[in-house]
Amino acid sequence: MLEKVLNAKSVAIIGASKNKTKRGYQAIKTLKADGFEGQIYPVNPKEDMILGFRCYKDITDIEGSVDLALITTPARTIPGILKRCGEKNVAGAVIIAGGFRELGDKGKKLEEDLVAAAKETGVRLIGPNTSGMINLKSNMNLVGIQNAPKGHIALLCQSGNMALTLITEATIRKHEGFTYYVGVGNESDIKFHEYLEFFRNDPDTKSILMYVEGMSEGRKFLQEAHNTSIKKPIILLKSGRSATGKKSAGSHTGSLAGMSEVANRAYERAGIIVIENSDELFPVAETLSSQPSIKNNSIAILADGGGHATIAADLLTDHNINMPELSDKTKEKLRKILPEAASLINPVDVAGGTDSDPSLFADCAKIILKDPSVGGLLVVGLFGGYGIRFEESLSIGEEAAAHRFGAMVKKKSKPIFVHSLYSSYESRALDLLRHYDIPVHDSLDISCKCVASLCKYGNYLKSYHAKTNFIFNWRAMARKEGVQIIENARKEGRHVLLEHEAKQLIKLHGAPTSIGQVAKTEDEAWEIASKIKASVVLKIVSPDILHKSDAKGVMLNLSSESDVRKGFRQIIKSANAYNPDADIRGILVAPMAQKGLEIIIGTKIDEQFGPVIMYGLGGIMVEIMKDVTFWVLPINPTSCKKMLEDTRSSILLDGVRGQKGYDKKSLKKLISMCSELIESYPEIEEMDLNPVILYEQGLDVVDARIILKK
Repeated sequence: MLEKVLNAKSVAIIGASKNKTKRGYQAIKTLKADGFEGQIYPVNPKEDMILGFRCYKDITDIEGSVDLALITTPARTIPGILKRCGEKNVAGAVIIAGGFRELGDKGKKLEEDLVAAAKETGVRLIGPNTSGMINLKSNMNLVGIQNAPKGHIALLCQSGNMALTLITEATIRKHEGFTYYVGVGNESDIKFHEYLEFFRNDPDTKSILMYVEGMSEGRKFLQEAHNTSIKKPIILLKSGRSATGKKSAGSHTGSLAGMSEVANRAYERAGIIVIENSDELFPVAETLSSQPSIKNNSIAILADGGGHATIAADLLTDHNINMPELSDKTKEKLRKILPEAASLINPVDVAGGTDSDPSLFADCAKIILKDPSVGGLLVVGLFGGYGIRFEESLSIGEEAAAHRFGAMVKKKSKPIFVHSLYSSYESRALDLLRHYDIPVHDSLDISCKCVASLCKYGNYLKSYHAKTNFIFNWRAMARKEGVQIIENARKEGRHVLLEHEAKQLIKLHGAPTSIGQVAKTEDEAWEIASKIKASVVLKIVSPDILHKSDAKGVMLNLSSESDVRKGFRQIIKSANAYNPDADIRGILVAPMAQKGLEIIIGTKIDEQFGPVIMYGLGGIMVEIMKDVTFWVLPINPTSCKKMLEDTRSSILLDGVRGQKGYDKKSLKKLISMCSELIESYPEIEEMDLNPVILYEQGLDVVDARIILKK
C-alpha cells in the first residue's frame, strides 16, 4: 500500500526555491548530489529553472507521472495543494509544515481539513510536522542529512533531532546504517502500524528502530507488531513517561502520550524490545539487526581483569540473565591453556594468560561456546588494545583472534559481544570484529544491554505461540441475560450498573460472588438477613452514589435484628445527607465475607490501546501501596501468570513466614473471566472488582462496580 510512497520513482518539490536557506532548494540540491535514481520535478509558479531542472508552475503541469510530493509551503496552503496532487494521481505527500493540532483548536481544524483533503483525493500523507523521509536504497533524501550511512535498519521517528542523533551515531560507528528513515510527525494519515507492515515485508530491512512520543491507533500497532516481531526485531524508545514529558510530547507532535506502564507492558507482549535510555537505542538496534538471538537466556563472560568481570556479572544479573557454571569438561580444557591463577567458574578471568599472546582469547572463546549451557559470550576488558597499551607486535595476535571470533559467530550461531576500553581508538582488531558484525562498545552498561536485548528477543521467539494477537472477538461470549442487564440500565438512562446488577453480570461468566438481595424496608432487610446463617453486610443501592464508603453507605458484620434494623436506618439517613437528590433503590443485604487476602481487579479504556486490565493488592492497600500492574486485553492463562509476577506482592500468594499460600488457580481464572467479560460487552467503560477476597481455596468477589460508555 505504501510502495509508491516510500519507493517513489518520481518526486515533485512543491515550494521549490532558489534561496539556498529554503527547504525547497536544499531538497533539490540533496536529491541531485546523492544521485536520486528517479525524476525530480521542482514546482514554483515564479521560477523557470532551479539547479538545472525545469520548474513547473503547478504540479498538474508536469507531463510525467508523479509518485510523491514534498510540500514545503505554509500550513494554510496545503489542503488546496493536496487537491491538485489528487488531480495528478500522486500517491503520497510529505508535509514539512508545522502549525497543526500541536498548536490547539485552530491548528486542529486545519489538520482536519488536511486529512479530509487527503481522503478525498487518495493522497497518503507523511506528517505533517515532519522532518521528511529518506530512502537510502534509491538515494531519495527528502531530509537533507548528509552522508547518512546505508545498512539494514529502518528508522521511524517523531523527532527530527532524535533522528539526526541516531544517524550521526551510525555515521561515527561506521558499521550499521539504514534502509529508510521516516519522520512520522503528527501521524495524521499514515499510521505507525502501516509503516510496520511495509518494513516487515522489505527484504533489505533486518530491524526496525522507533522513537515514539505517542500514537493514535495503539491497538492496531500492537497487532502489526505481533505479526512483525516474529520475523524481525522492533526496538522502541517511548518518551512522555513523566507528566512534564507528556506535556512536551503533546506540544511537539500533538500526539497523546499513553500511560507509560500500559504502553511498555503492551509493547513487550508484542515482542518489541523497549529501551529506556536514548544512548542504548542505536547499539541495541545494531546488535539485533546482525546477531542471532540468545535462545536459553544464558551468557558466559571472558575477562582479562576481575573488575570488569564483576561489574558485567552484576549488570547481567540485573537484567535477569543466567550465568551458568561451566561444565567440568569445559573447565578442564580451559585449565590446560590458562595460568593456574585463572578463574574458571564464569566469569572466566584469564589472569594474565593473554598478556603475551592475545590470540588466546579465541582459544578460550572456542572452548566456552561449545559448552551447551552457554548461549553467547561477552568478552570484557582490553581486547583490541593490547598492541596500543603494551607492545605493537601483540596486534597480530589480536587480529588473528578477531578473525577466529568472526568464524565462530558464523559457524555456531551463538553471538559474541566485545567490551573494549579501546573502542574509540584506531584498532584493526576491533575493525575486524565490526566487519564480522560483532558488537564492540566501550560501555559495559551498553554491552550488557545489548546482551539482554538478544536474550529478551530470544525468549519472545521461544514463547511466541503463547502470545496474544491483541484482537477482540466482540460479542462471541456474551450471555443473553447479560445483554439484558445492560439494556435495562440503558432504558433507565443509567451508565452505571447497580452493585447487584454488576455481580449478576460477572456471575453469569463464572465469577464466585455472593450477590445478596435488595431490601426496600428495614423489615425486608431483617427478613433477608435472618435467612443468612452468618453475619451480614449492608450497602446503599443508588445509581447516584458510586463510592458507597464516602457516603457512609456500608455497615459490616451485623448479626442481630436490632443491629440490622438500626444499620438500615443509619445508611438511609447518611445517604440522604450525602446527596439529598440521590435515587435510593434500597439496601443490599449480603453475607459477610471471611477474612483473606484482599486484591483488586479492574478494567478501563486506555486512549491509545483500548481495553486494559489492572491487578494488585486491594481494599485500602490499593491507595497506600499502589502495587498494581496494567496489561492490555485480551489476556490468556500464560499472561495471567506473568501478570501476577509483575507485582511486588506476588510473594504473598505463595505464603510467607510459615503461612499457607492462596489459590492462584482461581485468581488466574477470574482474571481470564474479566478479559472475557470485556470482550463480550463492548458497552463497558470501566469495571472494578474491589475487594476480591482470596483464600487458600477459592475466592469471593465482595464488591463490583461497572460503568458503561456514555
